[in-house]
Parts: sequence; structure tokens; C-alpha cells
Amino acid sequence: MIIRSLLDTDLYKFTMMQVVLHQFPGAQVAFKFKCRNAGVDPVSGLAARPLAPYVNEIRDEIRALCQLHFQEAELAYLQSLRFIKSDFVDFLGLFKLNEKYITVTALPSGEIDIQICGPWLHTILFEIPVLAIVNEVYFRNTQPQPDLAEGRERLALKIDQLRAAGLQDLKIADYGTRRRFSAGWHEEVLHVLCNGLGTRQSPGHVPGTAGQLAGTSNVLFAMKMGLTPLGTMAHEFLQACQALGPRLRDSQIYALESWAKEYRGDLGIALSDIYGVSAFLRDFDLLFCKLFDGVRHDSGDPFQWGERMLDHYNRHRVNPRTKTLIFSDALTVPRTIALYQQFKGRAQLAFGIGTNLTNDLGYEPLQIVIKMVRCNGQPVAKLSDSPAKDMCDDEKYLAYLRQVFDIVEPG
Repeated sequence: MIIRSLLDTDLYKFTMMQVVLHQFPGAQVAFKFKCRNAGVDPVSGLAARPLAPYVNEIRDEIRALCQLHFQEAELAYLQSLRFIKSDFVDFLGLFKLNEKYITVTALPSGEIDIQICGPWLHTILFEIPVLAIVNEVYFRNTQPQPDLAEGRERLALKIDQLRAAGLQDLKIADYGTRRRFSAGWHEEVLHVLCNGLGTRQSPGHVPGTAGQLAGTSNVLFAMKMGLTPLGTMAHEFLQACQALGPRLRDSQIYALESWAKEYRGDLGIALSDIYGVSAFLRDFDLLFCKLFDGVRHDSGDPFQWGERMLDHYNRHRVNPRTKTLIFSDALTVPRTIALYQQFKGRAQLAFGIGTNLTNDLGYEPLQIVIKMVRCNGQPVAKLSDSPAKDMCDDEKYLAYLRQVFDIVEPG
């Protein structure tokens, strides 16, 4: 059994789910799975990394996932987080994922199709554990004797790079649940990072300082290891607001206002790439510049994005050194260091590293996602600064979205 706790997911699933409970409890949604790894085997004509042979194992793991419920200690931990409300914890005490909302199908190409359809409130927690299941099933079949020594050597090198002179204020976080090699390897990586980089909770911690491991997005490991759980909103929240808000052009503003209504200044990191950074900056006005603590980058060139965000804050007479820039798009340690060196002292900085921490053993990781494609029967989409990340099942809607947000079609 791969997933043993419903806390084995990212924090932003709970923070978004709480908003759904309070503001959108009747929303109906659809999610679809996509594997972004390119390539077809020239002999067979099938996907180079076929998942179809493992579809029964994946179904069995999802069936086991749907038997889980929250334990009292887990609910108590969630209740201890300042931004989690008691009625939401009461709801989670009754919650179970329902297998009727998810289907997994093998395709002739060797790929798989995963579709999740149902109430947003009852399907939102599927994404992260299902992606973790697909990863672990794939790798335990294709790499039954993984080269853990190679993974440990690579991890040790990353720690050495981060501990280099002049980088003591560079802090990273683990964002790697969805694409990890396995749950066991994920836990080992976190233990090694805690020991190698230190945390605010580490033994021997010097008051007034903090280690270089800021925390983890994974709520279960945060609870088990005494780490800080990290996360606010994901793309699905802003996508859903395309169907839930009063007017499509105002959907980004509506999403940010709905978030602020729920958290009243807490969890104040805005996601900037649902329509690309230019469209985001048009909506992220002086009010939002002051109201939100910072912004998160997740597509496009991070160096250009950072410069544009600093310029945006300066033009709105907001001191960027009081704001946080979070970088989280396909980061490696060398790229993280380069970003830190360019922006240190100019803003507060945070770095979320995913696959490169939790699935770097020498094998090509699966680039898999599950994205919302419909809400209340209407298509929804993400139009990011990295076109390969776009995902929608309605080309006419994509064209309309580009027109509404004045987005130039790539190519």
C-alpha cells in the first residue's frame, strides 16, 4: 500500500479545500491526467514510457486510498495550524475519497487515461496521492532494485552546494510529493536534508537563526518530523474561478478576493501564471500588492519574472524588500543558487524544489500532472508562460481565453 495516510499530500490541497467548503460547496469539476514525457518507441510505435501495463496495480492502490480516513492525531495536527478552521476539521473527520469519482483506463498507445469527475469538495484530494501512486507503481516495476547509493551521492552533492560560503541565508523547501520516486525515498530525503541543512526545529538550533530547510509541502512528513508545512493556492483554484466568478475577465481578481475573504491576510502568496505574467500584473494592482505577502513563479523564465515583479512593486510604490518571491518551477540546486544570487537583498526569497530532490536517482522522472479541465460543465484552462504546460479539452475556449486576457498565441 503506497498511500497510508490522507495527510500524505500537499498543504495547498487543504487550504484550497477549506475555501471550497465555505464558498463553493456545490461546484462540480473534472480533472484529467497527462504525461508530458515526449517520445515514442520507434519499433513498437508505443509510448516510450508506457504506463498501461501497470493499470491494474494503479487501480488497486487507488482502491486502497479510498479506504483511508483521517485519524484523530491527524485531525488534531490540522486543527493546530492557525489558518485551519474547526468546522473544516469536523468535515474532514467524516471524509473519505470515493472510488466512483475516478476512472483509470489503459490506452492502445501504452499510455493511461485518468479522469476524476464529481463534486470539487469530494475530489480535490485525489490529485497528489494519485500522482504519487502512478510514480511509485511505475518505478517499482521498471527499477525493482533502485540505485539508492547513486541517489544518496547526488543528494549529498546538493547539500554541499547549498552549504557553500555566502549561501547561509538561502533556504529551500521540499515540494516533491507528486513526482517522488517512492514514499520511502521521499522520507529518507527529508531526514537527510534535516540533518544536512538544519531546520528551525533542529537539535542544537541557535535562537535567532534558521536552518536552510524551510519546510515541506507534505503535511504528513511535516507532522512526523516537526517541519513547517508550506503552501497556499494552486492553479486549479484560479481555473475554477473562470466558471465560478461573475465575469471571465475578472476571474483572476475574483479568485484573489475570494482567497483574501477566507484567510484575511494569512497565506498571502498569490500564484502568478494562470494567464501568464503580463495578464497577472494587469490585475495585481496596488491593493493586491499591499494585501498579499508575495507571489509564486511556476512557468516561464524565472529571472525575467523576478525582475518584472520587482519593477511592478516599485512602480506601485511598494518596497519589494518587504515582499516574498517564491520560485518553484523545475528547480535544480544550481538554478536555485543562481536565482538567489541575482535577487538576494532585493526581496524576501523562497525556493520550492520538487522532482530534483525526491526523484533524482539517475532515472528519467515521469513528468505527470492532473489538471482541472471543467468546472460546473464549463471548460477551464491555464495559459502559462510555458506553453507546454497548457491543458484544456476545448480549443475554442482557449482561443476565447486568449482574446479576453489579451494573450498572444505562441508561434
